[in-house]
Amino acid sequence: MQLYPIEAGNFKLDGGAMFGVVPKTLWTKTNPADQNNMIDIAARCLLIENGNKLTLIDTGLGNKQSDKFFSYYHRWGDFSLEKSLKEKGFHPDDITDVFMTHLHFDHCGGCVKWNTDKTGYQTTFKNATYWTNKEHWEWAINPNDREKASFLKENLLPMQESGQLKFLEKNVTFQHYDSLMFDVLFVDGHTEKQMIPHINYQGKTLVFMGDLLPTAGHVPLPYVMGYDTRPLLTLKEKKTFLEKAAEENYYLFLEHDAHNQIITVKNTEKGVRHDQTYTFNQLFNS
Repeated sequence: MQLYPIEAGNFKLDGGAMFGVVPKTLWTKTNPADQNNMIDIAARCLLIENGNKLTLIDTGLGNKQSDKFFSYYHRWGDFSLEKSLKEKGFHPDDITDVFMTHLHFDHCGGCVKWNTDKTGYQTTFKNATYWTNKEHWEWAINPNDREKASFLKENLLPMQESGQLKFLEKNVTFQHYDSLMFDVLFVDGHTEKQMIPHINYQGKTLVFMGDLLPTAGHVPLPYVMGYDTRPLLTLKEKKTFLEKAAEENYYLFLEHDAHNQIITVKNTEKGVRHDQTYTFNQLFNS
């Protein structure tokens, strides 16, 4: 097995929305804001090469939305999904599986692109199976008013119409999937049935954090995003997860932290806190 971090593009989000009820004077210590209160955000995906399987976890925002849409998210830097794949030696047609932690546009926007003459949409990865779960799919295609702006039909329906969409069966909270070669934790605080992959790699457990822990600054328990549909449940899920992560020395792969790729956590008198920070290349032998 070989893993590759895939940088799908950086953007900015409102710091207040990202930290909910936490005062700005506290969250800016770890996530400084610009003059418009916006903080740096990454769309960091993960590629797993295992035999003839090439699995991509999440796909970032994509590039098919309008200039007006992207103007709200202040994209910066020169990362892109296709460019990052190419740098690792791969083409979108090589991808065999796309695993979506959840279907908010900043996690699955890259799954779909314009067709050649921009008259409609097509899947970006024509040879891939697209994986979600039925409960989350139903939640996304019949969205509540709070999340409606995050579930975009043009991201979702082309996956279904292509025949490439499949659902993972969920029987327990934490489950192994042989077809994907990793374990999945299901959490419901951010959105219904978000899926958090746990990957055993080079003797370490690497956890792709999705929106359960967006950045290193979100480690303290009350630091919960305003976007979460059930913040008290997020708090409970974070507590359970982070205590286990500290005890078992998990390595946390941060999807949205533009400046920290991987962190560990430790138990302290104040609860679980950020411990060490690593780049992927520092931690793993390529």
